[in-house]
Amino acid sequence: MISVSQYQLGTWDLSELAKNPKSPAFQKQIKGLENQAKKFEKIKSKLDPKMSSKKFMDILNQVEEISEKMSKIGGYASLSYSSDTQSDEATSLMTRMSKLGSDISNKILFFDLWWKTQVDEKNAKRLIKDAGELSEYLAHKRLIAKYSLSEPEERIINTLDVTGISALVKLYDKITNAFEYQMKIGNKTKTMTREELTNYVRDTKPKIRETAYKTILGKYNENKGVVGEIYQNIALNWKDEGIDIRGYKTPISMRNIGNDVDDKTIEALLTVCKKNAPVFQKFFIQKAKMLKMKKLRRYDIYAPAAANIKEKNYSYNKSVKLVFESLGKFSNTLEDFARKVFNENHIDSSVRQGKRDGAFCSTLTPKITPYVLVNFTGKSRDVFTLAHELGHAVHSQAAQDRSILVQDAPLPLAETASTFSELLLYDNISDKISDDEKKIMLSEKIDDLYATILRQSFFTIFEIDAHKQIGEGTTIDEISKTYLQNLKLQFGKSVDVTDDFAIEWSCIPHFYHTPFYCYAYSFGNLLALSLFQRYKKEGQDFVPAYIDILAAGGSKKPEKLLQEHGLDIRSTKFWQEGFDYVSEQVKTLSSLN
Repeated sequence: MISVSQYQLGTWDLSELAKNPKSPAFQKQIKGLENQAKKFEKIKSKLDPKMSSKKFMDILNQVEEISEKMSKIGGYASLSYSSDTQSDEATSLMTRMSKLGSDISNKILFFDLWWKTQVDEKNAKRLIKDAGELSEYLAHKRLIAKYSLSEPEERIINTLDVTGISALVKLYDKITNAFEYQMKIGNKTKTMTREELTNYVRDTKPKIRETAYKTILGKYNENKGVVGEIYQNIALNWKDEGIDIRGYKTPISMRNIGNDVDDKTIEALLTVCKKNAPVFQKFFIQKAKMLKMKKLRRYDIYAPAAANIKEKNYSYNKSVKLVFESLGKFSNTLEDFARKVFNENHIDSSVRQGKRDGAFCSTLTPKITPYVLVNFTGKSRDVFTLAHELGHAVHSQAAQDRSILVQDAPLPLAETASTFSELLLYDNISDKISDDEKKIMLSEKIDDLYATILRQSFFTIFEIDAHKQIGEGTTIDEISKTYLQNLKLQFGKSVDVTDDFAIEWSCIPHFYHTPFYCYAYSFGNLLALSLFQRYKKEGQDFVPAYIDILAAGGSKKPEKLLQEHGLDIRSTKFWQEGFDYVSEQVKTLSSLN
């Protein structure tokens, strides 16, 4: 293990991906990739369902090679752009490489279509059986193909989507992104974007929080006719195409099958979330006390609970070492994976003009250590963000022996290691900090758990109801009534919910862009909490099982993978373990007040 005494803020080194995009060597990289894709096209005439398993695997290996080469070149362009979005050179390269990626994908697409639609069941089973770690990947492609139509029909749907559902989503974005919000701050009236205005919902002053929400909701209410009509048509399109034409069982089944999870698993997850709403209701009662309020209003749920306590700042060096230490207490293997990101200078951490906001982890190929971007300012939130993104990097490296086609975990499992790393960090530092610091950290943490678990699951419960209502014919006001009832069920008597929140559903872009996406947040976070509870019970005996789960990447269906480790995600009992952890944290916060 290499030890660095001081970690300093800085930028990453991308030379492993490409030395210089203007150099002949880079052009040679592109040319080589294009030639390989052209050569691959010649396979088309030789495709035969009766081909030997060896020949079939040779073709898949070529797909892997092309994917890895494209990922390196495309990754260099997107990471360069993220580190300086104002650079004309980086922007131009990004555009060129996106075009190249699209061209390469189109050249190799025929093999994917052939596998999904031209291979008979008997030969498909034979080829899947001999495909090793790619078996589940190939089987899932065939499962999705069951809902595919003929090529001419698919072409018609793709063509009509451009002026249909895709156009509706663009229209929603165009209308809502053009909204200008005017809000009085002190004696001045400021014109703001929604992004700027959203900062005020976390303000320390109750009146400002209320005004910020009313300003946002008021704008959507003024435009409810048009944004509501767009939503109704998106939901009807989802039903007409998904259920009536393709033959999915329910609207949410389309998303579940895409995520490679069973309907029963998601039903169990949502049932447990609904049942455990009182866990967070207790937290909101606690938070009201911390804010010296009789009762929270819906305007107050994201208020900083410890505005009167000075927040501690963390140096970057200390933060990095804290994350290493937290991972190392659990497993040296995970700590080594995290250190690799720093040892190879694959992290961009400094805050600077032109750099992309937020944080992410980018895994390009199994052979290359992931790249991590954070904007570190020294707040405790930044330390947790660092742990979160390094968790993603750890997950990728645990699965580094997998094919590029199955290294990434499916969407519901994608937040497992990131959330688990945050839990390890909190567990490590909670006994090293003062009660006041712990109060801030714990309150922020439960805020986040509410936003990523309960809120997201209730969003999904609303979508199920709304899609059903819209399918039967309904009005925008009735959809709003359903949403308001959903909020009241979620908060119970712990929070006052006013009628202006009835329109909030129309402010949630996920409902428009990607119906039923939101439960993936609840799934990922609750899964990590349940695994953490297992760790607290079993100690070091749990470590090999956890690393095995990460190492599977996307090579196994989530139910099957977790069942192998004695975890039944189809049962409500499993999901309850995650809520037991939240309940413990709420009790701890109560004892600090």
